[in-house]
Amino acid sequence: MSAPHRRLRALLATALLVFAAAAQAQPFRLIGYVTDGPTPPRLPAAQLDVVNFAFAKVAPDGSIYLPDQVDPAHVHALVAHRADNPALKIVLSIGGWGAGNFSEAAASEAARTRFIDSGVALLRRFDLDGLDIDWEYPTLGDADISHSPDDRRNFTVLLEALRARLDREGDGRRHYLLTIAAAEGRFAEGLELPRIARSLDWINLMTYDFHGSLTPTTGHQSGLARSALAPADERTTEGAVRYFLEAGVPAGKINVGVPFYGRRFGDVEPADAGLYQAFASEGGFIDWSEIVRSRLGAPGWERHWDAQAQVPWLWNPATRQLITYDDPQSLAIKAGYVKRNKLGGIMYWEHRLDDGQLLDVLHKALHDTGHQSP
Repeated sequence: MSAPHRRLRALLATALLVFAAAAQAQPFRLIGYVTDGPTPPRLPAAQLDVVNFAFAKVAPDGSIYLPDQVDPAHVHALVAHRADNPALKIVLSIGGWGAGNFSEAAASEAARTRFIDSGVALLRRFDLDGLDIDWEYPTLGDADISHSPDDRRNFTVLLEALRARLDREGDGRRHYLLTIAAAEGRFAEGLELPRIARSLDWINLMTYDFHGSLTPTTGHQSGLARSALAPADERTTEGAVRYFLEAGVPAGKINVGVPFYGRRFGDVEPADAGLYQAFASEGGFIDWSEIVRSRLGAPGWERHWDAQAQVPWLWNPATRQLITYDDPQSLAIKAGYVKRNKLGGIMYWEHRLDDGQLLDVLHKALHDTGHQSP
C-alpha cells in the first residue's frame, strides 16, 4: 500500500473515531406530549428535547386542521419556549385515539397531497420543527374509525411523500422531524416495518395502557418486564421494544413511552394485593399529581413493588381498589434500560399530569451520560 493510501486510511479511521465519540456524547431524547388547556402550558424548557403538541385532526378530505377548541396563541406560546432552550424542538402531533379520516387521507394521491400541503402550512404558520403522526391504528377499527387492508401500503406511501416534501422545505438548511406513535403486536400489523423507519426520525412507542377496562384482570399498565403473576402473553415494555427491534427498526429510532398517570380498578378480588385479579368496575385514569396528593401515604392505601415487572402499584384492602402507575423509582429504572440498550430515548404522556417530579427524574436519569443515535 502506498504512503498516500496509508495516510488516507489513517485519516478516515480518525474521522470515524471522532464521529463515534461525538455520537456517544449526545444525550438521549426526552419527548413530552402536551395538550391544550385553558392556559398555555408552562414548560421547564431546559429539561426537554422535543415537545409534541396534541392534537391536530384530519378532515374528511384528508387535510390537517387545528380543532376549534385549540387556541392558536397557545401553540405560539409553546414555540416561544425556544427562548429558554434554543435546541428545543416543537412538533405538531396529528390524530390520537379515536381520530379518524387517516385511511381516506392516505388512500389517493390527491388526498395525500391535501394532507401534506395542509401539514406544511401549519408548520410554516407556527414555525414548527416537524410533524408526528398518531394514527391508532392503520388497518384496525378498534376506535371505531374508518380502516382498510390497503392502509398498510398507503401509510408507507404517505410517509415517504411527506418525508420528501419536508426535505424540500428544509432545502438543506433545516431538518424537519417526521415521527409516529405506535404500539406492538397486532397494533403494528398495519405498519410496513422497517420500510417506514427509513422515512422516520423515530417512533414513539405507546408502552402503557397494557391493562385497563378491556382486559380480563388487573395488572401493570406499563410494566417493564413480565410479572411473576402475569400470563405468558403479557404485554410489557421490553416485549414491545423487542418486537420493533426484531422487525428491523434501528434501536436509536425507538423511544420508550411512559405514563404520567395511573389506571384505577374497583371491586377487585383481594388475592396478591389485587394484582392480576378479576375486577368488577374500572375507575378510569388518575393523574400522577392526584396520586401524590390523595393516595400515596393516605390512610388505607398500601404501596407495593413488583421486583420482576419493576413497577409499583397501590392497593386499598378495605375498599378493594387498585391503581397501576409509574413513579420516580420505576422511571429511573426505565431510563437505565433505555441507556443500556442504546435506544433513542423516552416519551411521556402527558405534561399537565405531572407535579414536576416525574419529568425531573427522567431528565436527570437520561442526561447525566448518554448518546443520541443517528
